[in-house]
Amino acid sequence: MLRRYPDAGEPLSCKPITKGLLNHGYRVSTTRGSYFLKHHLDDSTGDRATIVRQHRATQRLQSLGVPVAPPVQDTEGDTVTEIGGRCYALHPWVDGLHRAGAQLSTDQSERLGALLGAVHTGLEQVMGAGTGLVQRTGGSVGSGGSVRAVESGGSAGSVESAGSIESVGSVGHRSPDPADTFALIDDLLAVARRRRSRDAFDELAEHRLLERRTLLERHADRRPPTPGAPATGWVHGDFHPLNVLYRGGDPVAILDWDRLGVQPRAEEAVRAAAIFFVLPAGKLELEKVRAYARAYRRAAGASAAELAAAVHRVWWERLNDFWILRWRYCLDDRRADPQFPAVSALAVWWTREYEAVCEAFTG
Repeated sequence: MLRRYPDAGEPLSCKPITKGLLNHGYRVSTTRGSYFLKHHLDDSTGDRATIVRQHRATQRLQSLGVPVAPPVQDTEGDTVTEIGGRCYALHPWVDGLHRAGAQLSTDQSERLGALLGAVHTGLEQVMGAGTGLVQRTGGSVGSGGSVRAVESGGSAGSVESAGSIESVGSVGHRSPDPADTFALIDDLLAVARRRRSRDAFDELAEHRLLERRTLLERHADRRPPTPGAPATGWVHGDFHPLNVLYRGGDPVAILDWDRLGVQPRAEEAVRAAAIFFVLPAGKLELEKVRAYARAYRRAAGASAAELAAAVHRVWWERLNDFWILRWRYCLDDRRADPQFPAVSALAVWWTREYEAVCEAFTG
């Protein structure tokens, strides 16, 4: 691999990095410094053309002053290396720490909102007009599809990809249908209840599934309408604490552009806040959200009405969202289990405090 990058030096060590859910990463130390080697594994974003597009976007964003870490070019000027049908990229190593919202001051929360606004306006410059395709990723897909469960000791069944791309054509993406979510809840409940060795997580999952079904029955009439036009804004697609590096109080690099795509920009701003500023008990730090959202609106040129609509859509999305349970029960993948207590409690708290949340994003 490093033979393709003669300026990188001779390899000394290669250590796997444990953080990250979709791809593999390694810290490579050489006689000339340290690098981050990324092994692209996610089928929905791991093809060469998609990766090259991501790389070009970060190169152009860096020229605008956005803190990113574009890949190193090899002797041919390429940034993607294919070995055994898999794609790899070498990036400069950036020293820094990840910071959750609880570790950010109000002023730093404001700077975070301004940073995301700069990302969105920068992408508008470097990517041009959107394509009319909406990429639904990670925790943003929660309803629809059947569940084929993984029993203890069994093998993984199939589940709809959480990174599928929905063509929206002349209209915007549809919000989750509660009828689909009710069916999914029934499937997940059946799996959780028949596990041979139930634990505290399974008990909590059952409680939250029953609770969520009640909430959806109560609020089914509040399903957001389908937008009349497709999304046209380019977004990072996965803006959360593990993808932003800080040195001291300042962000120095935005990482992991695998989910770069066209989505409603204000919805990414709301989703990011719901990840950064959620407390373990499932509440949002609304003072920090307010500072973050005001800065984002100024930097991105977004209106209060745009943020209000995004708050409503993301709230509904969260009510219908069970991606962590899908990973556990459908893929036998428990890496996201630690997120479930706060994420599942947030949907309940957000419903109860809906007006206060909306005011924090728009006030």
